[in-house]
Amino acid sequence: MDKIRLGVVGLGHRGRQMFHLSGISFDYVIPVAACDLFSRNWYKKQWLMDKPMAEYFPETEFYDSYDEMLEKAGLDAVLVETGADVHANFCVKALEHNVNVLTDIPVVANLEEADILWKAAQKSKAIISVGANPNEQKFACMLKDFYESGKLGKPYYMEAEYIHWSLPNSEFHKGITENGDWRKLLCPIRYCTHSLGPLLAILDEDLKEVSCFGTGQHADSSEYEEGNKKDDMSCAQFRTDSGVVVRLLRNGRCRAAIGNHNYRVFGTEGYMERIDRLDKPTIRFNSMKDNPELQEISGEFMPPAYADNPNAVGHGGMDYAILDKFFNALKNGLPAPISLKEGLAMTLPGIYAEESSKRGGEIVKMLYPWDNDWSTNIK
Repeated sequence: MDKIRLGVVGLGHRGRQMFHLSGISFDYVIPVAACDLFSRNWYKKQWLMDKPMAEYFPETEFYDSYDEMLEKAGLDAVLVETGADVHANFCVKALEHNVNVLTDIPVVANLEEADILWKAAQKSKAIISVGANPNEQKFACMLKDFYESGKLGKPYYMEAEYIHWSLPNSEFHKGITENGDWRKLLCPIRYCTHSLGPLLAILDEDLKEVSCFGTGQHADSSEYEEGNKKDDMSCAQFRTDSGVVVRLLRNGRCRAAIGNHNYRVFGTEGYMERIDRLDKPTIRFNSMKDNPELQEISGEFMPPAYADNPNAVGHGGMDYAILDKFFNALKNGLPAPISLKEGLAMTLPGIYAEESSKRGGEIVKMLYPWDNDWSTNIK
């Protein structure tokens, strides 16, 4: 595939960014079609944009019907950038048209969607890749290399936290939530993919059990937007069949700008962490097989392989890495860089964790579409 005819569905802030980056950074990618419920997102200047998307790509056709875009635009690939609660249906329709898909995470909103999407992917001639950009960050790349070199040994306990400073009445909050209520309403633990993805990449087994607790809401009611029933914090503990434990903390409300993404990984031979505090992310590691003294380096997001690439932008270069690997796979007939299986393995634990929280922390068994007894899990 020498040229890639690209479309996008969902022109919120993320969709506009990813489509814009695709169109200006890859000369073999042709941005031919864009789709959204609201034409203003294409024809009018939007939040954090210098000008309307239509002026960036005057040859691109805008559709308000996704079905029509799939039928008429002659797409090779589509970016599914809708809200996190409605990815699956758009992915399924593209796969049924044999259009390749790059979708954001979380991949699905419930177990039924996981079943439908998994089956659609098995039937399609197209590939579906998961845009789990945290898997491309410097820490994730280093952790994988550290593990594969034997310096970490066997991981037995890992933890992560994803904490966003929440300012409900700020311009940033208004801008990022203007095209979707899911950011206001989604249970915090459901948005677990950014934390679990880099950790699961060094595990050769799935998470199989979870117990989760939520804190409830503790501010004055005026602090919360109408309809917001999210816990201020959610904390889950997952476990694999072999006994590896993974703890995850997610917030719905937080009054401290302390840094978003933190990870700690304990192995039988070594240790690695990424601690982000006050815009000073740091990676530390040691190994009994190499150097037992704790070493420290900067923990910026930029993927090491793209550090010298001036086009590598978007979430510290992670977005560019995701797009580059996806487009390269299409050009060369390669498998999806981050497979649907990997995407579901980092998405479904959040769905099970929410159910555990609703049951007061009860341990919930977790199954996946590739498990033999998966069908017994679908209600």
